[in-house]
Amino acid sequence: MFSQNKGLAKLLSVFMLVVIGTVNCLYEDQIKKFDWRTTQIGRLDQAYVELNGFQPRLLVSTKENVIASLCPKSGEVLWRQVFETGPRGSIKLMQLSSASSGADATAAARPGSAHGFDLLTVQGHAPALIRGWNANTGNLEWEWSLMPLQTEKALSSMWFYQNAMIYHVLPVWKSHLEVTPYFATSGQATGNTAKITAPWISEEKCILAGTYFTCIEGSQLISLDLTANQPQVISKALGETPVKPIRAMEGINGVIVVDDKLVGVKDDIPVCNALRGNSFTLGRFNNQNVIVTANVKDKYLNIDGYISESCQQITELTNSMPYPDHYGSPVIKSFDCKMNRNNDGKGCLFITDTSDDSILAVQQSKSRWTRSEALANIIATEFIDLPLADSEGELEKEMKGKAADIVSAFIHRISSQVLHFKSLLLHVIGLGSKPSATQKAGLVRDAFGLHKMLVILTKSGKVFGIDNMSGKQHWQLYLDNVEEFSNGEQMRLLIQRTSKHFPLHALCMVVAKDKTTGNGVLYRFNPITGQPAEGGLLQLNYQIKQLSMLPETDTDFVKGILIMDSNNKVQVYPEHAKSKANGLYMYTANKATGSLNGFYVKYENSQLTTLPLWSVDLSGHNGDHQIISVASKNPIETVHSQGRVMPDRSVLYKYINPNLVAVFTQASDSIHKYLLNVYLIDVVSGSVVFSMMHRKVRPPLHVVHSENWLAYAHYNDKVRRTEITTIELYEGKTQANSTVWSSLRAPPMPLVERQTYIIPTLVTSMRETITERGITSKDVLIGTASGSIVELPWALLDPRRPISSSSNGREEGAMPYIPELPLPTENMINYNQTISRLNYIYTAPSGLESTCLVVAAGLDMFVTRISPSKTYDLLKEDFDYILISIVLVVLTTGSLVAKHLASRKSLKQAWK
Repeated sequence: MFSQNKGLAKLLSVFMLVVIGTVNCLYEDQIKKFDWRTTQIGRLDQAYVELNGFQPRLLVSTKENVIASLCPKSGEVLWRQVFETGPRGSIKLMQLSSASSGADATAAARPGSAHGFDLLTVQGHAPALIRGWNANTGNLEWEWSLMPLQTEKALSSMWFYQNAMIYHVLPVWKSHLEVTPYFATSGQATGNTAKITAPWISEEKCILAGTYFTCIEGSQLISLDLTANQPQVISKALGETPVKPIRAMEGINGVIVVDDKLVGVKDDIPVCNALRGNSFTLGRFNNQNVIVTANVKDKYLNIDGYISESCQQITELTNSMPYPDHYGSPVIKSFDCKMNRNNDGKGCLFITDTSDDSILAVQQSKSRWTRSEALANIIATEFIDLPLADSEGELEKEMKGKAADIVSAFIHRISSQVLHFKSLLLHVIGLGSKPSATQKAGLVRDAFGLHKMLVILTKSGKVFGIDNMSGKQHWQLYLDNVEEFSNGEQMRLLIQRTSKHFPLHALCMVVAKDKTTGNGVLYRFNPITGQPAEGGLLQLNYQIKQLSMLPETDTDFVKGILIMDSNNKVQVYPEHAKSKANGLYMYTANKATGSLNGFYVKYENSQLTTLPLWSVDLSGHNGDHQIISVASKNPIETVHSQGRVMPDRSVLYKYINPNLVAVFTQASDSIHKYLLNVYLIDVVSGSVVFSMMHRKVRPPLHVVHSENWLAYAHYNDKVRRTEITTIELYEGKTQANSTVWSSLRAPPMPLVERQTYIIPTLVTSMRETITERGITSKDVLIGTASGSIVELPWALLDPRRPISSSSNGREEGAMPYIPELPLPTENMINYNQTISRLNYIYTAPSGLESTCLVVAAGLDMFVTRISPSKTYDLLKEDFDYILISIVLVVLTTGSLVAKHLASRKSLKQAWK
C-alpha cells in the first residue's frame, strides 16, 4: 500500500512539474498593455431617452437580446443585462414607467402597494418571463413567468401594456386570436382568455400597433381593438396596395407607417397625413406631443419636428448635418429635450438607429457620439501588414532597381544618400515634404511585425479597419443590400495581395450575396485606407456555389479568386489569371443531402471547364445523415517538424496531408438518440482516410484541424458533459514521400491515435495558435460559455498520453493520461476581461516566431497576443543593458591583456 501511494505521489509530482512549466502568467503591470476590449450591446430595437430626471439616462433594448443603460452624453454603457440567445431570450416588450400613458404613475403596482415599476421587460415565450428592473442600477426587482400550453404556437406571441395591465396576445394564424390580460407586477389574470375569430391573419401581413392588431389585405387595412369588451373589425381603405411592409409607430396608439406616410387605423385617430419620411418617433417639446422625422437627402441627415395635433413644423427642432455613406439609412428611435429658459431646442438629443447597426446621437446639428454595434456580429477578420515608412519605402524602391554596372549602382547609391540627407535637413527646419497620410496616422510597419491593420467584416455588411495595438477605428465602409449565402455560409473576407510588395498597395475582397437578386457580389478595396480598388463593387450575374483562392500569383502579385456557380461553371477574377487555375482541384459539400463532389479545373482554348472526378455519399442507409461541419486546414500553416522522436531514437513520421478535410454528419437514432460520424476525406482523390462514430453525442460541435491532428468538442448526452476528442495521424517509421505530397499516388493509410478528454465547461469556440515558421509549440484556444479563453498546450490534449505509468509514452515526454482537463485561471488569456457570448476566435502569425495574434469576438471583442513557448526570440523589457555592456568590456579587455601576457611569456621562453 505504501509503495502504491509513493508511486502515485511521484506521478502527481511529474504532472505538476509539466503543467507548471507550461503556465503563462500575466503580471499586473501588463494588464491592457498588449490587449484591449470593446463592449457592445447589439443592434438597436427600442430606445427611451430621458434628460430631465434626477439622472439623465438612455434605456435601450437590442435585437441581440440585451437591455442596457447608456450615458446620454457619451454613449458609454452604464449597465447591461444579457439574456439567452435565440427565441428563449428574445425581448418581446420593454416598457418604461415614464413612457406609460396619462395618469398611470402607479398603474403597475402590486395590490396594496403604492409603488409602480421603473422598467418592465417581457422575455421569451416558453416560459415568458415578465421582469421589473431598477433602471438606475440594472438590478432585478421582481419577476413572474407564464408557461404556455402549446409552446410552438407561443413562439409568435405578442405583448402590450395598457393601464396597469399587460396583455398577452397569442395569434393562431388563419384562425383566431387569444388575448389574456394580467396585472403587470403580480401576474394575476383578471379574467378568462378572450378568443377573437380572425381567419384573415397571417404572420407576414400583421403587426401590433399599440392596442390594435392590424393586418393588410390588398389595399385595405383590417384592425381589431384588443382592449374592447366586444372587439369589432375595423376596415379602412388605403387606395392602393402598399409596396413596403407596414410597421407600427411607437408612442401613438393605432398609428402605422404605410409606404413612408402615417395612417390611423380609425378615422377618429388624428395623424399628420402630409408627413413623409423613412422613420418617425413621438416625444414631447414645450409640453406638447411632437412627431420627429429623420431623412437623408444629398448626403445630409435632416431631422424635423411637427406638433402631432396641428402638424405645424417646429423650427427649433430642425437639425441638418453631413451624413457619411457608411451609416446606411437612418431610423429615428427616440428624442428628448432638456428643459431650459429659452426652450430653443439646443438641449434636444436625438437617438438614431442606422442600417449598418450603428447608434448615432445628434445634438445641435452635430454628431454627439456614435456606437458601432455592428462589431457585436463579427463573421470574419484578417490581420494585414502595414506599409513601410516613407524613408524605408524609398530604400526599398532603390534596392529593387537594376543598375547597368557597379559604377552606376555606386553613383546611384551616393546620390540617394545625399537626397536622404537633404530631406532630413529640410524636415528638421520645417521645410521638408509632408509625410504621407498613413504615416501621419501612425500606420507604419514595426520591426517585429506586431503592429498590423485589423480588417473586420460584420454580419450587416459593415467593414472596419482597426489598429490592432490601440483599437482605433481608422476607416469603415458599408456594403448595402448584401447578406450571407443561401446555405447559411457567411460572407467571406479574402486577402488577394499583402503589403509586402512595395510600391503596390494591399488588396482585399469581400464575397457576398445580393439580397435582391441572390447573385454574387464582389467588392475589392485597399485594407489600409478603406478606399475601393480595382473597380470596387462588381455585381455578378450568377449565384455563387463555391469559391477558392488560386495558389499562384501573377506579375502584380494578386491571387485570383476561382468561383463556381450553381451550374458548376467556373470563373476567375481577375480574368487575366485564368491560366493559373489550370490543374486546380475543387470540392463541394451539400449539407442537406450529405454528399461531397470533387472537380478538376481545366484551362484549354482560353476557357475554363470543370470535370467531375468523384462523389461521396455520407447520408447513410436511411438517407437521414446531414453534414453539420466541414473543417479544413489553415492554408497559411507551416509545418516545421516532420516527425516525432521515439524513445529508441527512431522517428514516427506525421501524416501531413494538405488535402485532408474533416467532415461531420449528424443523425437521429431510435436506440442511441444521436449519432455523430467523423470522416477524414482526401478532397483530391475522394478517398475516405478514416471514419469513426460517436453514439449519444450531439452538437454544439467545434473543430480544430491542424498539421496531423484533429480536435473537436462535443456534448455527450449519455453522461451530460462536454468532451474533447483528439485524433493524431502518423505514417509510421518510414516516410512515403519527403518532398511533395501527392494524393494521386495512393499514399499508405495512416496510423491513428485517438483519445477523449472531459472538459469541465461548455465550449463555445476553438482555435489553434499559428506562427510564421511553425517552430513554436501549438496551443489550442478554447472559448467557454463564461466568456473566458483558455490556452491549453497540445501536450494536455495529446492522444498518445499513456494510460499506464509504465508505458513508453513517458519516455517521449508525454504526460500520463488523466480524463479531466485542468482549466487553471493562469491559462485564461483574457483574465478578467470577460467576453459575453464568445463564439469566434481567430489567430494569425506576427513577425516574431514566438508570438501569435488573437482576436476573440461575441457580443464583445477582445484583441491580444500570446506566446505559447514564451518570447524566446525577444529580450525582456527589464533586460540590463548596462550590466551586459560592462561584462563584455571586461571580458574583451581581459582577453586582450591575457593575449599580451601570453605573447610575452612565449617570447621569454623562446630566448631561454
